Amino acid sequence: MFDNLTQRLQDVFANLTGKGRLSEADVDEAMRQIRLALLEADVNFKVVKSFVAAVRERAVGTDVMSSLTPGQTVIKIVLEELTTLLGTTEARMVLSSRMPNVLLVVGLQGSGKTTATAKLANHLRKQGKRPLMVACDIYRPAAIEQLKTLGRELDIPVHAENGDDAVTIAENGVRQAIADMRDVVIIDTAGRLHIDEQMMEEAVAIKQAVKPDQVLMVLDAMTGQDAVNSANAFAERVQFDGVILTKLDGDARGGSALSVREVTGKPIFFASLGEKLDTLEPFYPDRMAKRILGMGDVVSLIEKAQEAADTEVTEEMAERLRKAEFTLEDFQTQMEQVRKMGGLSSIVGMLPGAGQLKGLKDMDVDDGQLDRINAIINSMTLQERRKPKVLNGQRRERIANGSGTSVTEVNQLIKQFTQAKKLMKQMQKQQGKRGGGFGMPPGLGPSV
Repeated sequence: MFDNLTQRLQDVFANLTGKGRLSEADVDEAMRQIRLALLEADVNFKVVKSFVAAVRERAVGTDVMSSLTPGQTVIKIVLEELTTLLGTTEARMVLSSRMPNVLLVVGLQGSGKTTATAKLANHLRKQGKRPLMVACDIYRPAAIEQLKTLGRELDIPVHAENGDDAVTIAENGVRQAIADMRDVVIIDTAGRLHIDEQMMEEAVAIKQAVKPDQVLMVLDAMTGQDAVNSANAFAERVQFDGVILTKLDGDARGGSALSVREVTGKPIFFASLGEKLDTLEPFYPDRMAKRILGMGDVVSLIEKAQEAADTEVTEEMAERLRKAEFTLEDFQTQMEQVRKMGGLSSIVGMLPGAGQLKGLKDMDVDDGQLDRINAIINSMTLQERRKPKVLNGQRRERIANGSGTSVTEVNQLIKQFTQAKKLMKQMQKQQGKRGGGFGMPPGLGPSV
């Protein structure tokens, strides 16, 4: 979502770091470019104005002008101010000692609210909680069925009724959680195509009835400033505690993510970075600021790698890679780990300077491609998987027929595999100059 903004800011920084000294005119030009970049990203104009003013005030100080690396100092200032804009520190959703904890999820229809409810339940279960979801969108039967379907997929129970009183359903859901010894209740409320009084009154009534520990506002990051306006309206009536940002993996401009905290005063608790039910992540302002500035997010990458990786298998493959024995079997295993980590594009966004590694962007694959990769490799003989050089035209045609793909797709796979080997050799050489291993997080060495 922030690709365009990241590129614009990196261009600004490139101009600054190329100069031995900065004049006030240089800083003013950089601030103008940053202002335009933020406005184009659909950041609230008041937020842009205050942000640029804060950066400029610090950037024209004596410390910057007299610095031996003034450009780097300005970048550091932008990073610090951007982190402050996003929230300064991680804003955690704190659960109380109450049993059960009650979480109320509100938002407009189409914001991804029901899916966010299921993702939140899945996230809390990974932390050892026993959640129960409650379907209170009585105006949209499809929402109730959707939550039931997601509940079955996750094996998390859903309380749903045929009644037309959302307040009663919410209260009954809490009672059900107590009876079933569930320690967290997540209530999915009704959404509307736009904010209306009936919607607000019902949300307020449910809040008064169940007295939730946390009220979470779901915002669609792709709706831009409309998302911020919706958040303001909810803040005035429902007084939510924090935000869940959805669709941050989209291709919209993403200005709402940079505006919502400053405009509403409410922290962002979680960000949804994909459609799958395991793509909800705690929102770390400092990590997001670094990603926006193209500095990567190695800490999150390590966490993803540790969660997805099979340590024993990874160590075996790392050893084979050091001996130049990386095979298509290893490539297949590593592509599955990439899938678990949210896809290669997600990983690339966390790697500092990843765009400088030749061929990396060309290797992006989606789930459909991963399925075809598995089918193609499974159609090979053991010799072909371990020694791809034997794959002549006749063998490739046989593999294509056996996997239900085309010879072109088989050729593309071999090309991707070759690129992967070259990329890992580049990483080895780069790390070798610095001394040490692969230069990648534990469990990720050969993954990309």
